Amino acid sequence: MSVAGKIIGVDLDGVCADFYGRMREIAAEWFECPIDDLTPNVSFGLQEWGIHSETQYSSLHRFAVTQRGLFESCPMIPGARSFLRRLSDEGARIRIITHRLFIHYFHRIAVSQTIDWLDRHGIPYWDLCFMKDKEQVGADIYIEDSPRNVESLRGKGFCTICFGNSTNIDTPPPRVNSWKEAYELVWQKCGE
Repeated sequence: MSVAGKIIGVDLDGVCADFYGRMREIAAEWFECPIDDLTPNVSFGLQEWGIHSETQYSSLHRFAVTQRGLFESCPMIPGARSFLRRLSDEGARIRIITHRLFIHYFHRIAVSQTIDWLDRHGIPYWDLCFMKDKEQVGADIYIEDSPRNVESLRGKGFCTICFGNSTNIDTPPPRVNSWKEAYELVWQKCGE
């Protein structure tokens, strides 16, 4: 059993980057409220913070990226660098797959912030894909947190590990709650 030659498709937000933690800080500023008024336990779409439409989300998201550097200022989820580096050193091909280009007219900013973040945090990768339909880029194993993406990938027969957070508590296994668990599960899945 080996990871050598395997393509590991890795999402960024909620898997490598603490998107929700940083977005919470920015949302507190946006709404002019104490950060403690915004629960850290959110669902996809951030309804718990009073966001009830795509327009509201898009406005907050655009502000977060263009005015507060969201994609370059997110803290790294602990273990992402060290365990992805181990997988890479063991011969796996790390393919970063993210859907950060879903709001029009600021793609250059989103892409440059993403590359700067990856380089600053020392995340190893061979490929960087900005894709909504992640199955189209091809990977042997996916590590993903979006409930919709996990369900879609699994529904198409792709081995997908759910990286646990408050947005996906109802997503069934296989799931992990840390990068150590993700690393161990990738090795287990490569042996099947």
